[in-house]
Amino acid sequence: MKENRKIILLIILALIFISLLLFIGVNEKNYSYAMSKRIPRILAIVMTGIAISTSSLIFQTITDNRILTPSILGLDSLYIFIQTSIVFLLGSSSKLIVNFNLNFLITILVMALFSTFLFKYLFKITGNNLMKLLLIGVIVGTLFESLSSFMQMIIDPNEFMHIQDKMYASFNVINKDILKVASIIIILSYIYIYKNIRKLDVISLGRNHAINLGINYDKLNTGLLIIVSLLVSVSTALVGPITFLGLLVANLAREYINTYKHTYLIITSCLLSIIFLVGGQFIVEKILNFGTPISVIINLVGGIYFIFLLVKENIK
Repeated sequence: MKENRKIILLIILALIFISLLLFIGVNEKNYSYAMSKRIPRILAIVMTGIAISTSSLIFQTITDNRILTPSILGLDSLYIFIQTSIVFLLGSSSKLIVNFNLNFLITILVMALFSTFLFKYLFKITGNNLMKLLLIGVIVGTLFESLSSFMQMIIDPNEFMHIQDKMYASFNVINKDILKVASIIIILSYIYIYKNIRKLDVISLGRNHAINLGINYDKLNTGLLIIVSLLVSVSTALVGPITFLGLLVANLAREYINTYKHTYLIITSCLLSIIFLVGGQFIVEKILNFGTPISVIINLVGGIYFIFLLVKENIK
């Protein structure tokens, strides 16, 4: 009951922030136009928040490490590499850049194939060793970053401006068709997570305990890692990379709700993520007049919290 009251408080806060972002500045004359622009933006924020928070929480449970996020696997770097490669090879006027739907589908497809290769084959080659897999992810991510930087340095400055827009998360322009595809992927991912939600509680005990309690640890881990990758791919392709948001909300959820049950942890982290994103977008729109991308605010707060976690662990 204590957890339920805390979750209800977060729901109320989330609804207040959403209402502020949705209705401030709206009157009878501009109601239809404002709603047609703001409702898709709110939906994009909610879906991004759900995808990032859920993927980060599950990833930390699998790796048994609270300072890791799925970005360590190199997915954010891969996203920038894909966008840079398209502009470098085909130009910014290519259909793969101009057509948002096509760009979204291509990006999701490449990132999903990369994730499947990483988890389906490299995971087996490394003897199902998660630490080796993470090390490979770091190396591959660094490779993508280096290749992207090289192409960005020799590309035409006008073309680079198109890549720069992709490097920062933004909710200012939302494509409704992309939202439909993203929502389908998120719903299918959540069906898989719901079926295994109680097994996540067991996995949090550690590999040996989980196997002794009858969990098919390696098979479930591979499935969950692919789901994590899909959710990260969707959120990154939808708005751009937000590195520290997952780290921030997953840890705050564990501190706030103080339980091992992932049913509560996932709901809490999703609500915190929505509150942070909606609140951040409100500051960007109403206070900063779109002068700063929301990812800058999130990464600043998340970076400070990351340093706090490191200092806290050293003190222990």
